[in-house]
Amino acid sequence: MPDRDRPDLKLRLTLRGGEWLGPGKADLLEGIAETGSISAAGKRMRMSYKRAWGLVEALNAMFHDPLVLSSRGGAGHGGAELTETGREVLRLYRRMQANAAEATGAEIAALAELADIPERK
Repeated sequence: MPDRDRPDLKLRLTLRGGEWLGPGKADLLEGIAETGSISAAGKRMRMSYKRAWGLVEALNAMFHDPLVLSSRGGAGHGGAELTETGREVLRLYRRMQANAAEATGAEIAALAELADIPERK
């Protein structure tokens, strides 16, 4: 989770049709990859299962191939996993984030110095 006292660059990629991929959706994909569960990934992000499932449906609709495959089954039987396309989308997005942060680090630091921070007044 970003430190609220430090400036943070958030990358949001807008795709055709106005759909977008941003840090929250990437975090959800990462959570699904790590937990094997849409529900668990959503809980980690403090979102409802309904919201997490809606985001997964949106992500799956954004690309030619689905990013997440899920199976129903209840406790101990269901699950979810990233497809090869899902892993590649997440990898590319994280790389874009790192590249953007590296490319703009000096400017972010300069803006932080100019920011209106009450405790410095």
